[in-house]
Amino acid sequence: MLIWPGRSYPLGATYDGAGTNFALFSEVGTRVELCVFDNAGSEQHIDLPERTGFVWHGYLPGIGPGQRYGYRVHGPWAPEQGQRCNPAKLLLDPYAKAIEGHPRWDEAVYPYRIGGDDLVASESDSAPFMPRCIVTNPFFDWSEDRAPHTPWHETVVYEVHVKGFTEKHPDIPQEQRGRYAGLGSPAAIEYLKALGVTAVELLPVHQFVHSQRLLDAGLRNYWGYDSIGYFAPHNEYSSRGQRGEQVQEFKQLVKNLHRAEIEVFLDVVYNHTCEGNQLGPMLSFKGIDNQAYYRIKPDEPRYYMDYTGTGNSLNMRNPYVLQMLMDSLRYWVQEMHVDGFRFDLAAALARGLHEVDRLSAFFDLIQQDPVVSRVKLIAEPWDVGEGGYHVGNFPPEWSEWNGKYRDTVRDYWRGQDSKLGEFAYRFTGSSDLYAQTARRPHASINFITAHDGFTLRDLVSFNEKHNEANGEENRDGTADNRSWNCGAEGETQDAAVLKVRAQQQRNFLTTLLLSQGVPMILAGDEMGHTQRGNNNAYCQDNDLAWLDWQHVDETLLEFARALIRLRREHPIFRRRGWFQGRELHGTEVKDLVWFTPEAKEMSEEDWQAGFAKSLGVFLHGAAIQRPGERGEQLKDDSFYVIFNAHHEPLPFTLPPQQFGGPWTRVLDTASDAPPELRQSRRGQVSEPGAQVEVRARSMVVFRAPTS
Repeated sequence: MLIWPGRSYPLGATYDGAGTNFALFSEVGTRVELCVFDNAGSEQHIDLPERTGFVWHGYLPGIGPGQRYGYRVHGPWAPEQGQRCNPAKLLLDPYAKAIEGHPRWDEAVYPYRIGGDDLVASESDSAPFMPRCIVTNPFFDWSEDRAPHTPWHETVVYEVHVKGFTEKHPDIPQEQRGRYAGLGSPAAIEYLKALGVTAVELLPVHQFVHSQRLLDAGLRNYWGYDSIGYFAPHNEYSSRGQRGEQVQEFKQLVKNLHRAEIEVFLDVVYNHTCEGNQLGPMLSFKGIDNQAYYRIKPDEPRYYMDYTGTGNSLNMRNPYVLQMLMDSLRYWVQEMHVDGFRFDLAAALARGLHEVDRLSAFFDLIQQDPVVSRVKLIAEPWDVGEGGYHVGNFPPEWSEWNGKYRDTVRDYWRGQDSKLGEFAYRFTGSSDLYAQTARRPHASINFITAHDGFTLRDLVSFNEKHNEANGEENRDGTADNRSWNCGAEGETQDAAVLKVRAQQQRNFLTTLLLSQGVPMILAGDEMGHTQRGNNNAYCQDNDLAWLDWQHVDETLLEFARALIRLRREHPIFRRRGWFQGRELHGTEVKDLVWFTPEAKEMSEEDWQAGFAKSLGVFLHGAAIQRPGERGEQLKDDSFYVIFNAHHEPLPFTLPPQQFGGPWTRVLDTASDAPPELRQSRRGQVSEPGAQVEVRARSMVVFRAPTS
């Protein structure tokens, strides 16, 4: 097969209509073989003829979409020096845009003999057991596709698993369930639109693997946090095929969601790969250039630095690794049209030598990049290494999963003694974390639950984790759940317990959706989804984790829908700027006032009372300082929100006359009735200074017109 010199850029396999250019980075390699496979599986080796810098490249005329390929890299095998080239191992292209198949866990996919010395190279050919890279067709009819560009302060995020959301949905065609096409189907989109979310945050869809350990135990990598292909949509989620069809199907998913004005965010795992430590398999990076791609211990290059708990960490100090990650991000924005990213264990990306460096090269690159800097960027602001918890420390253009919000709100509603001031900061956008670095309330991605941990229903049903199904004797998963089972562990028929659980779910959802910042809802929480107490369902690709559409809590679902409508209709709950706590010009009324149950403004002593569980907050509708999207002055009704996490009912006095009135009750979490968006039909109107009873463990929201 005649091969031309080709070009060193772009990296990967690039089809131009007449042939395909192949380019692979390897500084340590001394020879690189391109391996192409025919439909019968026969392999042909072709040396890449050119090397420009550290990029090996060549062009094959007549090679087009659907072609299977891989690489073999020749070079030094010296693990004690961090060098692990082994040409017996077929390697995946780090830039592959589609991958067919999955590794079969034969001993040959490991670079050494299992049970032997990992310093001694294995000569077993891994090709029969390896997946194949696929040359893809870059052309797709995007037609009139337009990104929704939903402003941050109007965004409501829905964290969702492609398969888990669709696998059991009765209105999605059987062949589309568990697939990209299912999530982009009319039934799925109709549900998302009715719920009112503006963005889906997809759990990892980069190509990932199911580890040998999980498969041997009869389990699977459900969450997908074990990436091997940062350009390739995961092939198991394709209903059309794996020879590049997964790329077309993912693009159609994005196009369908955009047509419904729903943005698409990707949960991306750029901190580690599935190749593990020195005892892990050799699938790609490890055999291409181990020292370049991975952080190795300076004094013991045989071993890896591990800030992720997975065995390895990508080497963010290497320019080619940084280039790969930036190329990947740009590809998903420009070619796949996604609208944002959530970066898993983002603190690991910021590590320079050992400590987390807020101004690391990776974040500098994103800041100056004209493509990636323009989409929504969300950090999971921690990793598992020393000094890895960095909530509030990311650059100004970033938003963050606010772990302090989650912990504080959970503690408050379970009745844990804690300072009310912390709760007040979280409800009003966490200005203590973000305001001093030129950030706005949308820097805080507020969440009560996420894929990692209890679902909302389980949060109010279990005191302890129940992860026995994971096969690790319940040792996995966090023990710090900050949960309360409301009087019985797990499933119960006790009506009193069930009533409290339902009320607590409404408390959490109401707090979340009325807080300043960006709310994130875990898919299924709005319908009462349970994982039966499993708080680490990463390996449960089955009924335990998939949404159960046959047993939807319709009452809770309607309540959640109405809450999102309430947030959407009232800009006071989604301000672009911070509350100031100062009087408005020409009045004696502040934009934000916190009250005791007796309607006295909170004192420093009140804020410090750890035993206190009850307070109210006045939100002035005339105090939305920043203008609307077209420069118009925004004005809203005023609201008084009452929180009573005490275990007994309490009388609350409404604010005095200068704060407005009369007050209409629009929401009471002690009732399962959805919020009243218009004038109350129940006639629950109270005058300023009136006393109202607020039931135990509940929230009440009042509205008054703003003059």
